[in-house]
Amino acid sequence: MKILVIGSGGREHALVWKIAQSPRVEKVFAAPGNGGMGQLAECVAIQSKDISSLVDFAEKNQIDLTVVGPELPLTLGIVHEFEKRGLNIFGPSEKSSEIEGSKVFAKGLMEKYNIPTGEFKTFTDRERAIGYIQERGAPIVIKANGLAAGKGVIVAKELDTALKAVEDFLVKRVFGYAGREIVVEEYLEGEEASVFAFTDGEGILSTLPAQDHKPIYDGDQGPNTGGMGAYAPAPYLDDLMLKRIEEEILKPAIFCLAEEGRPYKGVLYAGLIIAEEGPKVLEFNCRFGDPETQAILPLLETDLVEIMIAVCEGRLHQINLQWSNRSAVCVVLASKGYPGSYEKGKVIQGLEEVQKMKDVSLFHAGTRTEDHKFFTHGGRVLGVTGVGVDLEEAIQNSYSAVEKIHFEGMVYRRDIGAKGLLTLSKLNG
Repeated sequence: MKILVIGSGGREHALVWKIAQSPRVEKVFAAPGNGGMGQLAECVAIQSKDISSLVDFAEKNQIDLTVVGPELPLTLGIVHEFEKRGLNIFGPSEKSSEIEGSKVFAKGLMEKYNIPTGEFKTFTDRERAIGYIQERGAPIVIKANGLAAGKGVIVAKELDTALKAVEDFLVKRVFGYAGREIVVEEYLEGEEASVFAFTDGEGILSTLPAQDHKPIYDGDQGPNTGGMGAYAPAPYLDDLMLKRIEEEILKPAIFCLAEEGRPYKGVLYAGLIIAEEGPKVLEFNCRFGDPETQAILPLLETDLVEIMIAVCEGRLHQINLQWSNRSAVCVVLASKGYPGSYEKGKVIQGLEEVQKMKDVSLFHAGTRTEDHKFFTHGGRVLGVTGVGVDLEEAIQNSYSAVEKIHFEGMVYRRDIGAKGLLTLSKLNG
């Protein structure tokens, strides 16, 4: 089989890495790919939103399966364009992708079908939003309606922060069209978790649960990013809680999308808070999470290509997911200044030494290669994933590798997985 993976980040590198392990795969292409993906796949200079060129490439090169990494091409309708030409593609349609493309749509859907989530109101008017926030008080959450690369959410612990977010979104339009409408949501207390579910529109198969770390600094301080690290499995989600998440959230979400004439095929990402009264949805995404994918896929023992083909052919019930009983931790190395402005073109050192390490995988995100050297080319530069017999060993393996890597201005969190260790300590008495 020939597989095309669309995207250029760490998530896509992890997908390429896992797909290349399938005995069914003879060649992998990545469009546009990045510096690291070129070691496993042939990179093609087509941007992920250039749908017509991607369809032409897949048809001309007789691609057997296309896998869409980022959300933008999904919300732009790439699945419809591929299917029009009889091409196999893994991902939801434009209409069903709106569950991520519009937070207003997603919250309305959850309200209509009684899927547990926080109380909310939506606004396009600055004065009404400010009045509501002043009435509710802080802490409170402000979200841009549209796609904002994981950065359009402000968790405001103080009233001034919330009011500034309204100004930034509705008046200054820092996220452009994506912030023309906002969701103002209650602040929910509890542990955050990410759970993915493969679905063919009828059945679902859940992955191991993971925990993302959005804020830039240790201790969940500073502005939100696309994600500074993740670990899997998250120990506070036992089998009973995972069953509740499937029955109360994932299955109802697939059902209600079908009821609304938006049948969903692909992977559905549920960003959750485990509150005192049970799991609640913070957000839905229409694709694999980044960096959770870099922690989950190293633990998957079932052939990923077999899963994706079963999804496309509507026979997911034939698949039995098998998982390693080990743990994985992904630490993201970022450029100084991220999630704001940052410099590019810094030489990355130490990668060859890390690639020789046992139980460590390197996933490139914002990198480019030139003259056999790697340079920084994005905000999130690398994901370093360590696997171990338990969470503690996975953390040690990941950070041992991180210590060998250097580039000017390198920033990373030093507490990825610490919450999981704390949970395990409590569970063990």
